[in-house]
Amino acid sequence: MTGLNRRSFLIAGSAAAAGTVLPAAASAKCTDPMPAKWDETVDVLVIGSGFAGLACAIEARKAGASVLVLEKMPTFGGNSIINGGIMSVPGNAAQKKLGIKDSPELLAEDMIREGLGYNYPDKVKAMAKEAYPTWEWTVKELGVEWIKDRVGAEGGHSVPRHLYTINGSGSEIVRKEHAYAKKLGAEIRLRTIVEEIVRDGDGRVKGLKVREGYRLPKADSGKVKYIRARKGVALCYGGFGADVNYRMKFDPKLTAKFDTTNQPGATSEMWREASRIGCNIIQADWIQCGPWNSPEEKGMGIALYFAQGAAASQGMWVDCSTGKRFVNELANRKVRADAVITNNNKGHTCIAIADQTAVDNTIVKSRPGILDKMLERKCVHVYKTLDELIAAYKIPAEALKKSIADYNAALKKGSGDETGRYFAPGAKPIGKGPWYCSILSPKVHHCMGGVETNNIGQVIDVKSDKPIPGLYAAGEATGGVHGAVRLGSCATLDCLVNGRIIGQALAKEKPWC
Repeated sequence: MTGLNRRSFLIAGSAAAAGTVLPAAASAKCTDPMPAKWDETVDVLVIGSGFAGLACAIEARKAGASVLVLEKMPTFGGNSIINGGIMSVPGNAAQKKLGIKDSPELLAEDMIREGLGYNYPDKVKAMAKEAYPTWEWTVKELGVEWIKDRVGAEGGHSVPRHLYTINGSGSEIVRKEHAYAKKLGAEIRLRTIVEEIVRDGDGRVKGLKVREGYRLPKADSGKVKYIRARKGVALCYGGFGADVNYRMKFDPKLTAKFDTTNQPGATSEMWREASRIGCNIIQADWIQCGPWNSPEEKGMGIALYFAQGAAASQGMWVDCSTGKRFVNELANRKVRADAVITNNNKGHTCIAIADQTAVDNTIVKSRPGILDKMLERKCVHVYKTLDELIAAYKIPAEALKKSIADYNAALKKGSGDETGRYFAPGAKPIGKGPWYCSILSPKVHHCMGGVETNNIGQVIDVKSDKPIPGLYAAGEATGGVHGAVRLGSCATLDCLVNGRIIGQALAKEKPWC
């Protein structure tokens, strides 16, 4: 389930193309009092230490700017460090080995189609064009290790195209970014929350009011300091998926009964502050839920790697009350989450199912060791026979067996899958026990909206529709890239590509002082 408020569907539909702000926004006529004394001065201030923030810091520092990265949490990385470690890379070597034809143009087409056209086409196309060069940058410059002979399939993509980090986690990228940024001389300061973005009467963002020594969630904790940014500020603070009150302003259905995949620091302080100083916030109603999560573990967890990696690509998702498949398992996340939630609201349990062959062919090869962890944590369950699985979840036996037979028959023909799902390369008939399953329960995952930016990442003023001097943004803090639905493996791409772009642009800014 994504977060378009049904009551505002028509408003949202007409507003998106024009970049109209959906929530009420502050007037752009913001004049903050300049501090009597700046406690510190750097060229570039970066808010957030995930994929985008660190990419920005690296590029700005390489270009000679002094850089300070601010992170409110006690550890760096934000949501990026618990990301699934996948990235869309059209034209990669693993695709070519399997005969999969792909291109930046096809990736952009997929994103815009599944985003329901709410995407800003120029931003999507530019990002897709930079996908392969950015992946090469992670290898050659950062030293990130990828499983180069495996390519994965995510929902909404027309072909399998994502690559996996060697450890199956975004931490492989973030830690390499962090080490490289520090090597270059960028400073990463933890437990430092931004209280105010200081925007002067001339319209320029000139620095930040922060609290050093901050302890979440104590708003008044830490010591107040004013830090001046001679060239500019980068907003890379991510989304607000962990902020129940704020997300309900945009989608009232996303109450506390919905868990989130996000880390506890994914809250709304900077969204509110960006609005206060006149940033144009667009498409904030679109809040994505991950359809593949399990209620048997907290947060992001690891069951999704089974539900998506094995069951969605080479198994099936089943409504236990009917024994039938209920959705294209490789549809986009909104379609699948909506389908699961609809069934859950009827009191039906939905599960992801895969046999031993599918598990061996997917997650065992792409995420070594994770199957044992899933079984130990009891978020994925194993049954010796199909009949044992059927009994455990009270599934109509004949209906499930027919669903499996129908899938196998379509696979043999190579066409005609009843849900419209394409067959993953190397997919085998389903039927070899033991059988694995996980329960499906969507969790709040990603905010597609955010501040409006132009093609070099400058933040747009809500009143003038012009860039706010000295203010840039990238990653989940921004809107217009993913539209109504973010496709899996495109967040990593978005953050890295646009983080680098704004780092380079900030370094070229003329200092104001």
